[in-house]
Amino acid sequence: MNPLIEDLSHILVTEKQIESRTKFLGRDISEFYRKRNIDEITAICITNGSIIFSADLLRKVYLHVKMDCIRVSSYRDETSPVTNPEIIDHIRLDIEGQHVLLIDDVLDTGKTINRITSLLRRQNPSSFHSCVLLDKKGRRKDPYEADFVGFKIPDEFVVGYGLDFAERYRNLPCIGVLKPELQNPPEWQ
Repeated sequence: MNPLIEDLSHILVTEKQIESRTKFLGRDISEFYRKRNIDEITAICITNGSIIFSADLLRKVYLHVKMDCIRVSSYRDETSPVTNPEIIDHIRLDIEGQHVLLIDDVLDTGKTINRITSLLRRQNPSSFHSCVLLDKKGRRKDPYEADFVGFKIPDEFVVGYGLDFAERYRNLPCIGVLKPELQNPPEWQ
């Protein structure tokens, strides 16, 4: 067992639950596009947080997939977004006329996904849909509903499976709540 799991107060989503849900999401996404006679999508992953989820999910999507990443910062080393989302690195693919699937780790306040959605829609894709691993409706400031959702979770600060605190804990195989005493410990600063 990964000793970092001891830093969690509790686990919200187990590794097995993630594996099972990702398989079903991949099937649902594949069927959604195939029913529309679409056999190729362009996945845009919001990194760093969604990279593990995106890799696992896209291996379960049975379509041709082009992929690119957009890098955004909104949390820095805090447990709540501290600023408006800052786009650090843009996509390189031309998505005009493409069927875009935006993938994110957590739909929280809605600010990040709304900003990126607006940016990508201006590039005239043929269709635009979104998939999030986690949906935290309790913190929504900007309205947004993802087309595909892995898990709905309560308003707790979570880490693991790509989600981090101060760039740590991304490699946990589950998703859990970090113990309060480990959020902003003096030795990390």
